[in-house]
Amino acid sequence: MAVALTKLILIMVVCILSAPLAGEAQPARKVYRVGYLSTQSPSAEAAHLDAFRQALRDLGYVDGQNVGIEYRFVEGKLDRLAGFAAELVRLKVDVIVTGGSPGTRAALQATRTVPLVMTVVGDPIEAGFVTSLARPGGNVTGLTQMSPQLSGKRLELLKEIIPNVSRVAVFVDAVLRAEQSAAPLQEARVAAGSLGLRLQSLEVRGPNPDWAGAFRAATSQGAGALMALPGPAVELHRKHVVALAAKNRLPAIYPTSEFVEDGGLMSYGPDRVDLMRRAATYVDKLLKGAKPAELPIEQPTKFELVINLKTAKALGLTIPQSLLLRADRIVD
Repeated sequence: MAVALTKLILIMVVCILSAPLAGEAQPARKVYRVGYLSTQSPSAEAAHLDAFRQALRDLGYVDGQNVGIEYRFVEGKLDRLAGFAAELVRLKVDVIVTGGSPGTRAALQATRTVPLVMTVVGDPIEAGFVTSLARPGGNVTGLTQMSPQLSGKRLELLKEIIPNVSRVAVFVDAVLRAEQSAAPLQEARVAAGSLGLRLQSLEVRGPNPDWAGAFRAATSQGAGALMALPGPAVELHRKHVVALAAKNRLPAIYPTSEFVEDGGLMSYGPDRVDLMRRAATYVDKLLKGAKPAELPIEQPTKFELVINLKTAKALGLTIPQSLLLRADRIVD
Protein backbone atom coordinates (compact mmCIF):
# COMPACT_ATOMS: atom_id res chain seq x y z
CA MET A 1 0.00 0.00 0.00
CA ALA A 2 2.90 2.30 0.78
CA VAL A 3 4.28 1.69 -2.74
CA ALA A 4 0.90 2.51 -4.28
CA LEU A 5 0.64 5.70 -2.23
CA THR A 6 4.13 6.74 -3.29
CA LYS A 7 3.23 6.22 -6.96
CA LEU A 8 0.08 8.27 -6.52
CA ILE A 9 2.02 11.12 -4.94
CA LEU A 10 4.59 11.04 -7.76
CA ILE A 11 1.83 11.18 -10.39
CA MET A 12 0.22 14.18 -8.66
CA VAL A 13 3.57 15.99 -8.45
CA VAL A 14 4.24 15.39 -12.16
CA CYS A 15 0.78 16.70 -13.07
CA ILE A 16 1.24 19.80 -10.95
CA LEU A 17 4.69 20.55 -12.37
CA SER A 18 3.60 19.96 -15.95
CA ALA A 19 0.46 22.14 -15.64
CA PRO A 20 0.85 25.72 -16.97
CA LEU A 21 0.62 28.60 -14.58
CA ALA A 22 -2.87 30.04 -14.16
CA GLY A 23 -2.01 33.16 -16.11
CA GLU A 24 -0.63 31.05 -18.95
CA ALA A 25 -3.48 28.55 -19.10
CA GLN A 26 -4.84 29.93 -22.38
CA PRO A 27 -3.06 32.02 -24.98
CA ALA A 28 -4.45 35.54 -25.34
CA ARG A 29 -7.31 35.53 -27.82
CA LYS A 30 -6.56 37.56 -30.94
CA VAL A 31 -8.64 40.68 -31.38
CA TYR A 32 -9.06 41.40 -35.08
CA ARG A 33 -9.30 44.95 -36.38
CA VAL A 34 -11.67 45.77 -39.23
CA GLY A 35 -11.73 49.14 -40.95
CA TYR A 36 -15.00 50.52 -42.33
CA LEU A 37 -14.67 53.37 -44.85
CA SER A 38 -17.88 55.06 -45.96
CA THR A 39 -18.79 58.05 -48.11
CA GLN A 40 -22.00 58.38 -46.09
CA SER A 41 -22.88 59.51 -42.57
CA PRO A 42 -23.44 57.16 -39.60
CA SER A 43 -27.19 57.85 -39.66
CA ALA A 44 -27.45 57.12 -43.38
CA GLU A 45 -25.60 53.84 -42.87
CA ALA A 46 -27.43 52.78 -39.71
CA ALA A 47 -29.47 49.92 -41.20
CA HIS A 48 -26.51 48.64 -43.21
CA LEU A 49 -24.19 48.69 -40.20
CA ASP A 50 -26.73 46.87 -38.03
CA ALA A 51 -26.96 44.12 -40.66
CA PHE A 52 -23.15 43.93 -40.97
CA ARG A 53 -22.55 43.71 -37.21
CA GLN A 54 -25.31 41.13 -36.73
CA ALA A 55 -23.88 38.98 -39.51
CA LEU A 56 -20.45 39.21 -37.88
CA ARG A 57 -21.97 38.15 -34.53
CA ASP A 58 -23.61 35.19 -36.22
CA LEU A 59 -20.14 34.20 -37.43
CA GLY A 60 -18.66 34.52 -33.93
CA TYR A 61 -17.24 38.07 -34.06
CA VAL A 62 -18.45 40.51 -31.41
CA ASP A 63 -17.46 44.16 -31.71
CA GLY A 64 -15.48 45.13 -28.62
CA GLN A 65 -14.63 41.53 -27.70
CA ASN A 66 -12.79 39.57 -30.37
CA VAL A 67 -13.07 42.19 -33.11
CA GLY A 68 -12.73 45.96 -33.10
CA ILE A 69 -14.29 47.98 -35.92
CA GLU A 70 -12.68 51.28 -36.86
CA TYR A 71 -15.35 53.45 -38.50
CA ARG A 72 -14.53 56.34 -40.83
CA PHE A 73 -17.40 58.34 -42.35
CA VAL A 74 -16.58 61.21 -44.70
CA GLU A 75 -20.24 62.35 -44.81
CA GLY A 76 -20.10 63.46 -48.42
CA LYS A 77 -16.70 65.15 -48.19
CA LEU A 78 -14.98 62.87 -50.66
CA ASP A 79 -11.68 64.73 -50.38
CA ARG A 80 -11.33 63.19 -46.91
CA LEU A 81 -11.38 59.61 -48.23
CA ALA A 82 -7.65 59.43 -48.99
CA GLY A 83 -6.68 60.60 -45.49
CA PHE A 84 -9.06 58.23 -43.75
CA ALA A 85 -7.94 55.29 -45.91
CA ALA A 86 -4.28 56.00 -45.07
CA GLU A 87 -5.20 56.27 -41.39
CA LEU A 88 -6.83 52.84 -41.39
CA VAL A 89 -3.70 51.37 -42.97
CA ARG A 90 -1.51 52.99 -40.29
CA LEU A 91 -3.75 51.41 -37.65
CA LYS A 92 -2.77 48.03 -39.11
CA VAL A 93 -6.33 46.82 -39.59
CA ASP A 94 -6.67 43.25 -40.84
CA VAL A 95 -9.39 44.05 -43.39
CA ILE A 96 -10.97 47.23 -44.79
CA VAL A 97 -14.63 47.23 -45.84
CA THR A 98 -15.41 49.97 -48.37
CA GLY A 99 -18.70 51.46 -49.48
CA GLY A 100 -18.90 52.81 -53.03
CA SER A 101 -16.41 53.24 -55.85
CA PRO A 102 -14.73 56.41 -54.48
CA GLY A 103 -14.04 54.71 -51.14
CA THR A 104 -12.72 51.58 -52.81
CA ARG A 105 -10.43 53.63 -55.05
CA ALA A 106 -9.09 55.60 -52.08
CA ALA A 107 -8.38 52.40 -50.13
CA LEU A 108 -6.61 50.88 -53.13
CA GLN A 109 -4.42 53.95 -53.41
CA ALA A 110 -3.55 53.61 -49.72
CA THR A 111 -2.66 49.90 -49.76
CA ARG A 112 -2.07 47.00 -52.10
CA THR A 113 -1.59 44.50 -49.29
CA VAL A 114 -4.42 44.93 -46.75
CA PRO A 115 -7.45 42.90 -47.98
CA LEU A 116 -10.36 45.10 -49.13
CA VAL A 117 -14.02 44.07 -49.18
CA MET A 118 -16.06 46.33 -51.44
CA THR A 119 -19.81 46.44 -50.90
CA VAL A 120 -21.51 49.07 -53.07
CA VAL A 121 -19.84 49.41 -56.46
CA GLY A 122 -20.96 49.15 -60.06
CA ASP A 123 -18.68 47.33 -62.48
CA PRO A 124 -15.39 46.73 -60.61
CA ILE A 125 -13.63 45.64 -63.80
CA GLU A 126 -14.49 48.85 -65.65
CA ALA A 127 -13.51 50.80 -62.55
CA GLY A 128 -10.09 49.16 -62.64
CA PHE A 129 -10.37 47.55 -59.21
CA VAL A 130 -10.03 43.91 -60.34
CA THR A 131 -9.08 41.92 -63.42
CA SER A 132 -12.08 39.59 -63.32
CA LEU A 133 -15.02 38.66 -61.11
CA ALA A 134 -13.98 35.02 -60.84
CA ARG A 135 -10.34 35.74 -59.90
CA PRO A 136 -9.95 39.36 -58.75
CA GLY A 137 -6.17 39.06 -58.80
CA GLY A 138 -5.21 41.70 -56.22
CA ASN A 139 -6.18 42.72 -52.69
CA VAL A 140 -9.82 43.54 -53.55
CA THR A 141 -12.80 41.21 -53.37
CA GLY A 142 -16.41 41.48 -52.19
CA LEU A 143 -19.69 42.37 -53.84
CA THR A 144 -20.88 44.42 -56.76
CA GLN A 145 -24.25 46.02 -57.45
CA MET A 146 -23.75 45.25 -61.13
CA SER A 147 -26.66 43.37 -62.61
CA PRO A 148 -27.86 43.24 -66.23
CA GLN A 149 -31.00 45.15 -67.24
CA LEU A 150 -31.42 47.08 -63.97
CA SER A 151 -31.75 50.38 -65.85
CA GLY A 152 -34.21 48.81 -68.26
CA LYS A 153 -36.28 47.38 -65.43
CA ARG A 154 -36.50 50.80 -63.76
CA LEU A 155 -37.76 52.37 -67.00
CA GLU A 156 -40.34 49.60 -67.37
CA LEU A 157 -41.63 50.34 -63.87
CA LEU A 158 -41.92 54.06 -64.65
CA LYS A 159 -43.80 53.27 -67.84
CA GLU A 160 -46.13 50.95 -65.94
CA ILE A 161 -47.05 53.72 -63.50
CA ILE A 162 -47.14 56.51 -66.12
CA PRO A 163 -48.26 54.83 -69.39
CA ASN A 164 -48.30 58.12 -71.34
CA VAL A 165 -44.79 59.25 -70.37
CA SER A 166 -42.61 59.90 -73.41
CA ARG A 167 -39.46 61.59 -72.07
CA VAL A 168 -37.41 60.56 -69.04
CA ALA A 169 -34.54 62.53 -67.51
CA VAL A 170 -31.57 60.45 -66.28
CA PHE A 171 -29.18 61.78 -63.63
CA VAL A 172 -25.63 60.55 -64.28
CA ASP A 173 -23.02 61.01 -61.55
CA ALA A 174 -19.85 62.65 -62.88
CA VAL A 175 -17.88 61.39 -59.85
CA LEU A 176 -17.92 57.95 -61.49
CA ARG A 177 -15.57 57.21 -64.32
CA ALA A 178 -17.21 57.48 -67.72
CA GLU A 179 -16.87 53.73 -68.30
CA GLN A 180 -18.74 52.98 -65.05
CA SER A 181 -21.83 54.95 -66.03
CA ALA A 182 -21.64 53.97 -69.72
CA ALA A 183 -23.03 50.44 -69.27
CA PRO A 184 -26.16 51.32 -67.25
CA LEU A 185 -26.80 54.33 -69.50
CA GLN A 186 -26.49 52.18 -72.61
CA GLU A 187 -28.86 49.62 -71.06
CA ALA A 188 -31.31 52.44 -70.44
CA ARG A 189 -31.08 53.63 -74.04
CA VAL A 190 -31.76 50.15 -75.39
CA ALA A 191 -34.77 49.73 -73.08
CA ALA A 192 -36.03 53.23 -73.90
CA GLY A 193 -36.11 52.35 -77.58
CA SER A 194 -38.32 49.33 -76.99
CA LEU A 195 -40.58 51.28 -74.62
CA GLY A 196 -41.01 54.25 -76.93
CA LEU A 197 -39.20 56.62 -74.57
CA ARG A 198 -36.69 59.39 -75.19
CA LEU A 199 -33.93 59.83 -72.62
CA GLN A 200 -32.45 63.11 -71.48
CA SER A 201 -29.05 62.49 -69.88
CA LEU A 202 -28.11 65.08 -67.24
CA GLU A 203 -24.66 64.98 -65.66
CA VAL A 204 -24.36 66.07 -62.03
CA ARG A 205 -20.91 66.88 -60.74
CA GLY A 206 -19.00 68.19 -57.75
CA PRO A 207 -19.50 67.71 -54.00
CA ASN A 208 -22.50 70.07 -54.17
CA PRO A 209 -24.14 69.68 -57.58
CA ASP A 210 -26.57 72.28 -58.92
CA TRP A 211 -29.62 70.13 -58.32
CA ALA A 212 -32.07 72.97 -58.87
CA GLY A 213 -30.46 73.62 -62.26
CA ALA A 214 -30.61 69.92 -63.14
CA PHE A 215 -34.33 69.80 -62.39
CA ARG A 216 -34.91 73.01 -64.38
CA ALA A 217 -33.15 71.43 -67.34
CA ALA A 218 -35.26 68.29 -67.01
CA THR A 219 -38.62 70.03 -66.82
CA SER A 220 -37.82 72.72 -69.41
CA GLN A 221 -37.15 69.99 -71.98
CA GLY A 222 -40.39 68.21 -71.22
CA ALA A 223 -39.28 65.32 -69.04
CA GLY A 224 -42.28 63.53 -67.59
CA ALA A 225 -40.31 61.36 -65.18
CA LEU A 226 -36.85 60.92 -63.68
CA MET A 227 -34.48 57.99 -63.22
CA ALA A 228 -31.45 58.43 -60.96
CA LEU A 229 -28.53 56.12 -61.69
CA PRO A 230 -26.54 54.94 -58.65
CA GLY A 231 -23.67 57.20 -57.64
CA PRO A 232 -22.21 59.09 -54.66
CA ALA A 233 -23.63 62.49 -55.63
CA VAL A 234 -27.28 61.50 -55.85
CA GLU A 235 -27.07 59.20 -52.82
CA LEU A 236 -25.32 61.74 -50.59
CA HIS A 237 -27.95 64.36 -51.42
CA ARG A 238 -30.93 62.05 -51.59
CA LYS A 239 -33.23 64.10 -49.32
CA HIS A 240 -32.60 67.22 -51.38
CA VAL A 241 -33.16 65.33 -54.63
CA VAL A 242 -36.39 63.82 -53.33
CA ALA A 243 -37.62 67.23 -52.17
CA LEU A 244 -36.89 68.80 -55.57
CA ALA A 245 -38.63 65.94 -57.37
CA ALA A 246 -41.73 66.59 -55.26
CA LYS A 247 -41.49 70.37 -55.81
CA ASN A 248 -41.27 69.88 -59.58
CA ARG A 249 -43.96 67.18 -59.49
CA LEU A 250 -41.63 64.81 -61.30
CA PRO A 251 -42.26 61.09 -60.68
CA ALA A 252 -38.91 59.43 -60.05
CA ILE A 253 -37.42 55.99 -59.58
CA TYR A 254 -34.29 55.60 -57.46
CA PRO A 255 -31.61 52.93 -56.93
CA THR A 256 -32.24 52.26 -53.22
CA SER A 257 -35.12 52.10 -50.76
CA GLU A 258 -33.72 54.93 -48.60
CA PHE A 259 -34.97 57.42 -51.21
CA VAL A 260 -38.49 56.05 -50.85
CA GLU A 261 -38.31 56.19 -47.07
CA ASP A 262 -37.38 59.87 -47.46
CA GLY A 263 -40.44 60.51 -49.65
CA GLY A 264 -39.35 59.34 -53.10
CA LEU A 265 -41.93 57.63 -55.30
CA MET A 266 -40.29 54.31 -56.04
CA SER A 267 -37.04 52.36 -55.96
CA TYR A 268 -35.78 49.18 -57.52
CA GLY A 269 -32.36 47.69 -56.97
CA PRO A 270 -30.19 45.28 -55.04
CA ASP A 271 -31.07 44.83 -51.38
CA ARG A 272 -28.18 46.61 -49.67
CA VAL A 273 -28.92 45.13 -46.27
CA ASP A 274 -28.46 41.72 -47.86
CA LEU A 275 -25.19 42.89 -49.45
CA MET A 276 -23.88 43.99 -46.05
CA ARG A 277 -24.73 40.62 -44.50
CA ARG A 278 -22.83 38.91 -47.28
CA ALA A 279 -19.89 41.29 -46.83
CA ALA A 280 -19.47 39.91 -43.31
CA THR A 281 -18.89 36.44 -44.75
CA TYR A 282 -16.02 37.84 -46.82
CA VAL A 283 -14.50 39.41 -43.73
CA ASP A 284 -14.74 36.06 -41.96
CA LYS A 285 -12.99 34.21 -44.79
CA LEU A 286 -10.21 36.80 -45.02
CA LEU A 287 -9.59 36.78 -41.27
CA LYS A 288 -9.27 33.01 -41.48
CA GLY A 289 -6.54 33.31 -44.10
CA ALA A 290 -8.28 33.32 -47.46
CA LYS A 291 -6.58 35.37 -50.19
CA PRO A 292 -8.67 38.19 -51.71
CA ALA A 293 -7.12 37.52 -55.13
CA GLU A 294 -8.78 34.08 -55.12
CA LEU A 295 -12.20 34.98 -53.64
CA PRO A 296 -14.71 35.45 -56.48
CA ILE A 297 -16.69 38.68 -56.49
CA GLU A 298 -20.42 38.09 -56.10
CA GLN A 299 -23.27 39.88 -57.83
CA PRO A 300 -26.63 40.72 -56.26
CA THR A 301 -29.02 37.87 -55.66
CA LYS A 302 -31.80 39.76 -53.89
CA PHE A 303 -33.63 42.76 -55.32
CA GLU A 304 -36.40 44.87 -53.86
CA LEU A 305 -39.16 47.04 -55.25
CA VAL A 306 -40.38 49.70 -52.81
CA ILE A 307 -43.27 52.10 -53.49
CA ASN A 308 -44.42 55.17 -51.55
CA LEU A 309 -48.22 55.41 -51.79
CA LYS A 310 -48.38 58.82 -50.10
CA THR A 311 -46.03 60.28 -52.71
CA ALA A 312 -47.98 58.63 -55.53
CA LYS A 313 -51.18 60.23 -54.23
CA ALA A 314 -49.51 63.65 -53.99
CA LEU A 315 -48.45 63.31 -57.63
CA GLY A 316 -51.93 62.25 -58.69
CA LEU A 317 -50.79 58.77 -59.68
CA THR A 318 -52.67 55.53 -59.25
CA ILE A 319 -50.36 52.57 -58.76
CA PRO A 320 -51.67 49.50 -60.66
CA GLN A 321 -52.77 46.72 -58.35
CA SER A 322 -50.56 44.28 -60.23
CA LEU A 323 -47.53 46.40 -59.36
CA LEU A 324 -48.54 46.72 -55.71
CA LEU A 325 -48.74 42.95 -55.48
CA ARG A 326 -45.19 42.66 -56.82
CA ALA A 327 -43.76 45.24 -54.39
CA ASP A 328 -41.50 43.94 -51.65
CA ARG A 329 -42.45 46.84 -49.42
CA ILE A 330 -45.01 49.64 -49.49
CA VAL A 331 -44.47 52.91 -47.63
CA ASP A 332 -47.73 54.63 -46.65
